[in-house]
Amino acid sequence: MLNLAKDIIDAFILFLPAFTANPGAVVTGGYGKVDFGRNFIDGRRIFGDGKTWSGFFGGSLIGVAVGVILFFITSIPPLGYFGTFGPSVAATLVVVIPMSFGSLLGDMAGSFVKRRLGLKSGDKGFLLDQWPFALVSFLLVYIFATEFFMNYYGNIVGALAILFITPPLHRAINVIGYKLNKKDVPW
Repeated sequence: MLNLAKDIIDAFILFLPAFTANPGAVVTGGYGKVDFGRNFIDGRRIFGDGKTWSGFFGGSLIGVAVGVILFFITSIPPLGYFGTFGPSVAATLVVVIPMSFGSLLGDMAGSFVKRRLGLKSGDKGFLLDQWPFALVSFLLVYIFATEFFMNYYGNIVGALAILFITPPLHRAINVIGYKLNKKDVPW
């Protein structure tokens, strides 16, 4: 039972770069629409006004910074009990860069699908607002840091823990963003 709890805690802590990239994009966003204001072949916006280059890069870099900070924190002996991205900052970057950028690429993929379904920016999209960022992060980490992925998410416990905690965590963060006037809707 102790190993199961540790696996879940490790999975959560080590996924913080992906979790923080999204609110980081909200804070840094607003400049340069990713889709340049253009429509897809169906006549609807590709992503919508909420996806900007400043948010994409700013949020991704915040996620990377969180990952590097976590590397140093988990290098402190008592905290070394928890998982780590790797033995060095370079190894950490191999994990947290695809994880952070994957988070926002997944968020954009979810927005793309929502637009195709006729949902506007800010409309509820059930799991399209939560899971795509996690799934694309998983995919890119698997591609670029397979050993790390298999250690923490390949045992299925870590991956399921992330997918289970993501919807309520996403909702809580969005409510905070709404109360801080950073988001138009609390979801």
